[in-house]
Amino acid sequence: MTHENRVLIAGAGPVGCTAALILAQHGVDVTLLESEPALAEDLRASTFHPPSLDLLDDLGVTEQLIPQGVIAAKYQYRDRTSGAYAEFDLGVLSGHTRHPFRLQCEQYKLTRTILPMLEQSGKVDIRFSTSLTAVDNKDDGVKVTIEGTSGNEQLSGRYLIGADGSRSRVRSEVGIELEGFTYPELFLVVSTDFPFEDHLENLSYVNYLSDPEEWCTILRVPGLWRVLFPTEVGASEEELADPANVEQRLQRLVKSDKPYNVEHITLYHIHQRVAKHYRAGNVLLAGDAAHLNNPLGGMGMNGGLHDVFNLCPRIADIILNGASEDQLDLYERQRRNVTIEYIQNQSIQNKKNIEQMQDDKRLEHIKNLQDMIADREQAVAFLRRNNMIEALERSHAIT
Repeated sequence: MTHENRVLIAGAGPVGCTAALILAQHGVDVTLLESEPALAEDLRASTFHPPSLDLLDDLGVTEQLIPQGVIAAKYQYRDRTSGAYAEFDLGVLSGHTRHPFRLQCEQYKLTRTILPMLEQSGKVDIRFSTSLTAVDNKDDGVKVTIEGTSGNEQLSGRYLIGADGSRSRVRSEVGIELEGFTYPELFLVVSTDFPFEDHLENLSYVNYLSDPEEWCTILRVPGLWRVLFPTEVGASEEELADPANVEQRLQRLVKSDKPYNVEHITLYHIHQRVAKHYRAGNVLLAGDAAHLNNPLGGMGMNGGLHDVFNLCPRIADIILNGASEDQLDLYERQRRNVTIEYIQNQSIQNKKNIEQMQDDKRLEHIKNLQDMIADREQAVAFLRRNNMIEALERSHAIT
């Protein structure tokens, strides 16, 4: 089969675009397929963790991304009823990362930053309005059928990376099961320009608020606050997204004499799922195609970025230097194990902590965090774990 050692990538989201850039900078030819007519303006993920910023910095991306976001040097766990809070300072990670902060920046800004770099590389064929419809996984490569503006076509490549999201057609085509569960409730995300910082004392740019009736998170992005609420099981999407319902939730959070100005409303299902395999022959999965988790802690997109920073240099080494394809099995072992051990377990625990309803348990959790902050060694260990530094190191240690 003729494939010219080209890598095919399905999905031009943050993970797919980053994968294409890594491969292009290594000198590998790429075809990037995106079903939409342009890059999506997806508002879901907005947190870039320190190790992700380090990795993107190696590509020349972070310096372009930082001016488009908000630097969150601190973040808080707050009790919504009592007002008690514990504040972590990421500055204590200065010896563990080049970027001891979180960057609050909508994920579409990453793809829009990378796109011109792909276009200028001369190594990436970008095809918008192009859907992958079938995969033929060969011994020496992969052949895909695509449907674009000119009709159906077949493309061949050495490898195919499925970075095509939670409903991955690539994953479906190669028959890989997505194991785990889906939460019964939807999550509601509301973006507003209301000045929460004027009403909640010492509010940081990243805040997790526990409460016996309705927990929430409050995150800053440029010009807006994004508030995430849980919703009632069984309620319809129309009811949950109704402006009157949204206004009522915001008014319970902070009373305002004027109606809130709401810029965006998003509802989505929440999953805790991991693909049974990340590799099927010459087909590899990454990002949401490989794993899904609740957004508390901001580990989903970051975990996907860590996937392709692990995978793509291995692919380049195989194509350009004749390295063993065992490297691809190592990718699966490293990234899948870490996803289960760290990202899944941590995001599940984050949800349990924030939705605690008993007053004494919530306040005990805040007090334990305050004690941890007072002990620098414990604070560093906590922040390394919660900001994915430990997980990234652990993945590299797996053989």
